[in-house]
Amino acid sequence: MDYFENILGTIGNTPLVKLNKTVKDVPALVLAKVEFFNPGNSIKDRMALKMVEDAEARGDISLGGTIIECTSGNTGMGIAIAAAVKGYRCIFTTTDKQSKEKVDILRALGAEVIVCPTNVESDDPRSYYSVAERLSKEIPNSYWCNQYDNPSNAVAHYESTGPEIWEQTDGKVTHIVVGVGTGGTISGVAKYLKEKNPDIKIWGVDTYGSVFKKYHETGVFDEKEIYPYITEGIGEDILPKNVDFSLIDHFEKVSDKDGAVYARRLAKEEGLFLGYSCGSALGGLIQLKEQLTKDDVVVLIFHDHGSRYVGKVFNDDWMRDRGFMDDEITVKDIINSKSNGEFVAAQTEQSVREVLNIMKEHDISQMPVMDNGDIVGAITESNVLSFLLDSPMHNSEKSVEAIMDKPFPLVDENLPISQLNKYISKKIPAVLAKDRTGATHILTKYDIIQAI
Repeated sequence: MDYFENILGTIGNTPLVKLNKTVKDVPALVLAKVEFFNPGNSIKDRMALKMVEDAEARGDISLGGTIIECTSGNTGMGIAIAAAVKGYRCIFTTTDKQSKEKVDILRALGAEVIVCPTNVESDDPRSYYSVAERLSKEIPNSYWCNQYDNPSNAVAHYESTGPEIWEQTDGKVTHIVVGVGTGGTISGVAKYLKEKNPDIKIWGVDTYGSVFKKYHETGVFDEKEIYPYITEGIGEDILPKNVDFSLIDHFEKVSDKDGAVYARRLAKEEGLFLGYSCGSALGGLIQLKEQLTKDDVVVLIFHDHGSRYVGKVFNDDWMRDRGFMDDEITVKDIINSKSNGEFVAAQTEQSVREVLNIMKEHDISQMPVMDNGDIVGAITESNVLSFLLDSPMHNSEKSVEAIMDKPFPLVDENLPISQLNKYISKKIPAVLAKDRTGATHILTKYDIIQAI
């Protein structure tokens, strides 16, 4: 008889599936490593089991103990499956941006789930990192896996995912494309494959609002890169120890919208019902297609299953509310429709009189104020006028810094026009947005009216 002793024996050995319609404009052979064939429906089963078994081997946890982890959902599911088989209690912390389906499944597997706020610093006591760490210190016979810094994470992929890809492609793989979150998958796979062939290119997919791409390219951890994003499972506001930047050849950022749209396309065009970050991985590949040739063999690692995102990516109302459906004008559309895309800004050291002349010259009523390349404030026509009318001769030579307001809000270029009313008001006449190239644009009430 052919059977496994328990469900843990079915982890790994997932298939490669050729993509067709979604990559028709990509010259290379594109193969998907479909990880939802794991029992927990995600690639995280591999490293979850490895972290638990390594902890057991070290004596970090014993029978009847509690496993604690901060998770966006998938790692928690892998740990919960291992815990169910091995007899451990589980407590998971997660963020409030994760789908309800993920939380419900974790609880169905017997885990306790604590939902923490997303928009806090990683060292904030309310963050899901901090709560997990605190619980691990308070609960006896407990073990915090800490997938971000736990070396077992990357080792799992060095020992299983990497070798599988090498064998399944008969050593012909030339590129790996994968979303980067904890860094375990990309680093473990990259280490193994580059040992086999150092010329294999490793492309990491990042998201806007994450620090990875800029840090990889400059070595600078720029907190200005950090802002809320919707994509689940990839990107970070910290630098996990499992991300080995020396093994990664390039990071490509993919927008929240494109990740969602490509996930839906994979379902409709390839019959692959996959998660949000899988759409991001495909989006990253398509953005980089000009760098590929007909002789290349690209493996996309698709992390998880679409069932986690039924209430989000695969829900038309959710997509439409965020401007991800093609039937609503977005900030990007407004930027593209502007006849003059010039970005005009004042400098903090300029006088009020100089700023007024700039406004007159460019026929504008508001603009950002910058200091050493950073946007530090905003100035409006009414600010200037009120100040000058107070004392025209005395005030005109004062620095504009003395009367500037807070900077205009920065919005995502994929934000739907219907959501702009959360930012634009009587006191805030404009917003700022960055396009995919990193260029900054100002959108005024007039621009929005013209677009409508």
